Amino acid sequence: MKVILSRKGFDSGYGGYPSPILPDGRLISLPIPSEDSVAYSALILEDGKSYFDLMKGLHPTIKYDGGWHRLTKQTKCHLDPDIYRDVKQRENHWLPIFGQINQAQTHLRNQGVKENDIFLFFGWFRKTRLNGDELLFDYQAPDLHVIFGYLQIGSVKKADNCCEIPAWMRQHPHASGDRRKNFTNTIYVARDKSSWNSDSPGSGVFRFQEELVLTKQGCSRSKWQLPEFFRGVKISRHSVDSWKKEGYFKSVDIGQEFVIEENKKVEEWAIRLIEESHLQ
Repeated sequence: MKVILSRKGFDSGYGGYPSPILPDGRLISLPIPSEDSVAYSALILEDGKSYFDLMKGLHPTIKYDGGWHRLTKQTKCHLDPDIYRDVKQRENHWLPIFGQINQAQTHLRNQGVKENDIFLFFGWFRKTRLNGDELLFDYQAPDLHVIFGYLQIGSVKKADNCCEIPAWMRQHPHASGDRRKNFTNTIYVARDKSSWNSDSPGSGVFRFQEELVLTKQGCSRSKWQLPEFFRGVKISRHSVDSWKKEGYFKSVDIGQEFVIEENKKVEEWAIRLIEESHLQ
């Protein structure tokens, strides 16, 4: 069983600011802006507010195509990975899914990613605070790379024009449109239940806790504090030089998925992280 660290959500080029850690610990990974079919205003949080409502209070503009733009109710996003079960109405038999294409998908294929491997999704986050009824970023809080969710692969589905897409999947951005014309277009479907625990779902989203933080305390977000047993384990797009004498692992700035070679201790670490974290 391989573990894949998968970088998702807002970054410095698309979005332009961190995803929020809400005061109650919810990790809301903001999907990057795009010309896909889902607007931020159509994605609903637990309290009935939309992602648009959340975002306009935190930052009234959004970054894409090299500049800042006003956020509107029509601003659309790339909802992928689609693992927040209750953000929108679902078709019958819906399962969490994640799509990949082009060079990023070729990398996953070349690394032998397959059924039962585990994606751990991480992104750029910062804590928020309430000022009366107003939610604000806590600018005294650090920028962090935080693991916000997971997906254990139940099946890998080619999603080009030669393949039939089931009805429950068709709202996903990799299941329609121009991506279907690309032979590399692939969808990873979650298991219904995890392979290690029949009571544990095959995908989920976490609430914040320190164990989910990759960033080494006091460092910039791409400098990680990984467990010592990671040393000597191959991580794609990295090398032995990624381990710095200052005592951190420097993750690369470019690349979406970092595939960790099969290793029992890493597998146990990922499963323990999932089992001991509080799901939303």
